Amino acid sequence: MTRSGQEYLEALRDGREIWLDGERIKDVTTHPAFRATAASFAGLFDLAHDSPLTPVLVQGGVHRAYAVPRSYEDLVARRRAYKAWAEASYGFLGRTPDYMASGAAGFAAAPQVFDTECFDGAGHALAYHRRLAEGGLYCAFTITNPACGGGADDDLTVRVVQDRADGIVVRGAKTIGTGAVFADEILVGTIEPLAREDVERALTFSVPVDTPGLKLVSRTSYEGRARSVFDHPLSSRYDENDALLVCDDVFVPWERVLTYRDVDTTAAMWWQTPAYLNFTHQSATRFWTKLEFLTGLAILIARSNGTDGLPPVAQAIGRLLGMVAQAKAFVLAAEASWEPVDGGRGGVRPGQEISFAQRIMAGELYPRALQDIKLLAGGSVIQTPASGRDLLHPELGPLVRRYFRTPGHPAEDRIKLLKLAWDALGSEFAGRHEQYERFYQGAPHVYLTMQNGAGGADDCVSLAQACLDGYDLGTTGTTPRATRGAASGSAPAPAGAAASGSATEAASGSGTGSVSGSAGRAASGAPSGPAPEAVSGPAPGTTTGTGR
Repeated sequence: MTRSGQEYLEALRDGREIWLDGERIKDVTTHPAFRATAASFAGLFDLAHDSPLTPVLVQGGVHRAYAVPRSYEDLVARRRAYKAWAEASYGFLGRTPDYMASGAAGFAAAPQVFDTECFDGAGHALAYHRRLAEGGLYCAFTITNPACGGGADDDLTVRVVQDRADGIVVRGAKTIGTGAVFADEILVGTIEPLAREDVERALTFSVPVDTPGLKLVSRTSYEGRARSVFDHPLSSRYDENDALLVCDDVFVPWERVLTYRDVDTTAAMWWQTPAYLNFTHQSATRFWTKLEFLTGLAILIARSNGTDGLPPVAQAIGRLLGMVAQAKAFVLAAEASWEPVDGGRGGVRPGQEISFAQRIMAGELYPRALQDIKLLAGGSVIQTPASGRDLLHPELGPLVRRYFRTPGHPAEDRIKLLKLAWDALGSEFAGRHEQYERFYQGAPHVYLTMQNGAGGADDCVSLAQACLDGYDLGTTGTTPRATRGAASGSAPAPAGAAASGSATEAASGSGTGSVSGSAGRAASGAPSGPAPEAVSGPAPGTTTGTGR
């Protein structure tokens, strides 16, 4: 069931061990480095619990991200829920609770992946999903190993140091625990390739953040450095934090272990279940939302500068709007090219080829968007008063109000806009977000290589080869050309091409979902039947939402 924001905040007061700047933080809900962001997360829970958006966000008493989608319509409904939460933070809270919720739904869609000769974690994966869904819990994860870890002598990475009848004891560290200080639970695993012999580090488990021996060492808090909401409107409220996780002989009960001493399954749980593609669905929706916000900011800056009518500025804004359309198109295309999971028994997942390609687009597009907006803003974003309080100063205020106004834009409005722009574009908070958008889905050498195996290469080669096969030394320009369709009897339809309805219908969920783009999907028919014990999504065709 869903929780209220107040219930979520009360759950964070559990004695968890959080460290910042040499200080152990007693309560993240009241400490000035964390309290406003904790309140922002609480606001998300309130939106789901009791608000006009509750029907968009909740199905069957749980957040839609926990539901295993059974149809194209279910994917659209889930995306609308992602969008509602993303808009609440303008896309700047990346690892909101729906991120790992969608991953847990991916585990529940294909629990057989966890059942191996080494360890049977299938029941544990289902229990994990149900515990999070029914409790409305926020689970973060840490799946990146320390940079100097690896190898047989690695004593830094989280590893098993003791087996017990009731569980295991683990020791070591993981890095980049985004949102971990605000979470109820934290899933600890690895997405990086492990050596065959590295079985002690090939494990995955989830424990409460207040588990004895578990420590989180926070990076600098941008919220803590913010002077006010007026001066730092984003970093003061949406600093989701990143932390180093340290396990100092942490005991993990067996029922909380998902993979154990199994290199293959510890990797397969992300790629052979829909978990990772579900992550991408959520993050792609958030990225689209973030570009919408940044583009809107660019338009407001141009209007404030009085340059919005200039042709070069209009072109620059057109380019940004084109980027927004690209980001939106990737989301809609991934949904329209859906694929069955386990022959339909595990529901459906977004199309892999498009989802993987979105990672390339986002990592390359975000820095370009920032650069274009900075060029539009010019030097105005660095020449603002030190504090919004200067506007209220009896002697300084009149000067500020006189010299910072532009035609049609009072000084207070203009300063407010420029400070928002600087927080999004040039602050330390903004720098972190640029790096995050470049790397949070992996390094380029990883996702570019994966794209090479994601599908589509054979079709490209086939088309080029068809051209080569269509002529020889004796061919003239008037010789009829053979086509791939003529050679095979019919031209193959590209993946997702048979999706019924228009792009507008895809966006609104009004299409029938009769996508028949892949032979495997057409052969399997419509998915039916829920996965055992999985929280099911809404019935096909029962989408609700914002209509975006």
